Amino acid sequence: MAQADGPKVYGKVNVSLENQDYDPTPSGTGRNDDEWELNSNASRLGVKGDFDLDVADLKAIYQAEFEISVDDGDKDGQTFSQRNIYGGFKGAFGTLKAGKFDTPTKKAQMDVDQFNDLSGDIKNIAAGENRVSNIIQYSTPKLADMVTLNLAFIPNEDNDDFDGDGENENGLADSSSISLTLEKDAFYAAVSRDTDMQDELIVDETGASPVIDVTRLAAGLAMNQFELGALYQLAEESEGDGEETSYVVSGAFKIDRVKLKAQYGMVEGDETDNEGTQYAFGADYKLAKNSKVYAYFNNLTYEDGASGDEEEQRTLGVGMEHKF
Repeated sequence: MAQADGPKVYGKVNVSLENQDYDPTPSGTGRNDDEWELNSNASRLGVKGDFDLDVADLKAIYQAEFEISVDDGDKDGQTFSQRNIYGGFKGAFGTLKAGKFDTPTKKAQMDVDQFNDLSGDIKNIAAGENRVSNIIQYSTPKLADMVTLNLAFIPNEDNDDFDGDGENENGLADSSSISLTLEKDAFYAAVSRDTDMQDELIVDETGASPVIDVTRLAAGLAMNQFELGALYQLAEESEGDGEETSYVVSGAFKIDRVKLKAQYGMVEGDETDNEGTQYAFGADYKLAKNSKVYAYFNNLTYEDGASGDEEEQRTLGVGMEHKF
């Protein structure tokens, strides 16, 4: 009884053995042109929950989630690194929370990314995949039982000079992220907008300022036997001329315990004509409701628009995932 009323402990262990093949050999790194790696793939441990308050049918909500490194126990010198952590309130008015967590734009990818947290993650070809500090977010209740509006703003806390005027930004909403999501039966869709978000473009970075604006559209179908997804994104420097367009299409087909999946993405720079392409395919085998083994291949290529030079990385991996 006490455990039922208390917080929920949850987590995920996702470990893969991968062969990374580089062409050309990464210069200045001392690395070979191929290597074997054991990767932890954003494995995590967390606690979350809610409880009733004595005011206006409100609930207090909370979450504390940390990344754990299953492969070597170390994440940039830390045993645990912070992921989504917040506190807030939930009621008939909607949900209000504050802390450090994924922006509405990052969440607006919905279920498009079939290779999330692996080498085939869409973050390689789409900017805007941000988890930010000091974020405050309000989400409406689900309107008409299918539409949710998410509004988030981030005060800079006088830490950076976004616009290069010699003074750090110190406003209440120096950065913002807004999304509108729709979920109805098997169909989902989202549109989002980031403004003055601290991030960089993937292939069209000019160095003017590490602050960008992002417009993202995503839609898809998630049915019992098959899944389809698509994403379109326009990202541009808030204080510079860099601008790039990203596209992602994905699909999956389920046969009993096996899920076959594939994904293709590309990003094109406007100023530099640089390009990035990524394609991945793989298969999951379901061992139980919360456990699976998998194998996948990912190919990531960046091309310099001026010289025509290419950098290619190929990943072949096998792994397991257990959720609890």
